[in-house]
Amino acid sequence: MNFASDNIVGASAPVLQAIVQANAGAMAAYGNDEISRRVRARFSAIFEREVSVFFVATGTAANALALSSAVPPYGLCVCHREAHIIDDECGAPEFFMHGAKLAGLPGVGAKLRAEDVAAYLGSLPRAVKQMPPKALSISQVSEGGMVYGLDELAALGAVCREHGLSFHMDGARFASALVSLGCTPAEMTWKQGVDILSFGATKNGGLMAEAIVVFKPELAEALDYRSKRAGQIISKGRLVAAQFEGYFADGHWLDNARHANRMAALLSQGLLQVPGVRLAWPSEANEVFPIIPKTLDRALKDAGILYHDWTELSLPETEHVADHEVLIRLVTSWATREEDVRRLLEIASSGVGSHAAGRLP
Repeated sequence: MNFASDNIVGASAPVLQAIVQANAGAMAAYGNDEISRRVRARFSAIFEREVSVFFVATGTAANALALSSAVPPYGLCVCHREAHIIDDECGAPEFFMHGAKLAGLPGVGAKLRAEDVAAYLGSLPRAVKQMPPKALSISQVSEGGMVYGLDELAALGAVCREHGLSFHMDGARFASALVSLGCTPAEMTWKQGVDILSFGATKNGGLMAEAIVVFKPELAEALDYRSKRAGQIISKGRLVAAQFEGYFADGHWLDNARHANRMAALLSQGLLQVPGVRLAWPSEANEVFPIIPKTLDRALKDAGILYHDWTELSLPETEHVADHEVLIRLVTSWATREEDVRRLLEIASSGVGSHAAGRLP
């Protein structure tokens, strides 16, 4: 039972079938094929406007290249202090921004509030010796498993416009956020002021399917060249693009996300019935962040359940993890089996019961 992440499972059958179909015959290289053109048009249809699309192999490449188009070497990108771009990408954004910096701000559940971003921007000195802010980056879903509502996105977009910042969205779990909100892709992005999007599919059924989707045309001007320099213009590009055909077909991507979110809801609701367990914050997509007794943590790990311990930085001021507790992260995916969720909940309940009876080692 592996709840470590949603990138630990393979690709879904429709995605693999699309790759096999695209594999036959010869086609133009480097993304100049019919499949790539077709998928780019599909992105424009999905987002209800003309967009520029750049296919890349990893989410790190998508984030780093997207930000490099928005932030000059002397600039500053504002994000959450636990954002993936600042914590988990080995400095790739700074590398591709050629010296620009990331500034991490606090926020519950790894979410930023518009008023906090505005206050920070307003506090920065305006002098040539200081790095000027050039972009805001958020994760949708956040690293705390929380989802920005449309009003929150609109407020952040307004702050960006007021201060002249480009607005980047890290959408590694874009589909999970989308079905959680029940809105359209357009409503969750450019209609709220998002300028550039890292569109992830790998965590939701793709093999290695990521894309940079650009709504602000001037940010797309140099991305072909930036992508080539980063080794992200793949010679057999049709096999990357084809994944999105299988992914989008018949709403497959949304069905996958709904299942992942549903499994997380089942998991979070069940854990709340276990004595001594509470959630650090609400589970709004496909991640669950419970605070559990250390004895239960040991029981789960002894049972072979895989997951990660997590940071306490994003906890509300009113919340506290006691010495006998630990904050953990559990992630569900499109391939998570309901029986595995229920088995985890059974082990959790019996683990607490055994502890109460003094039978845990």
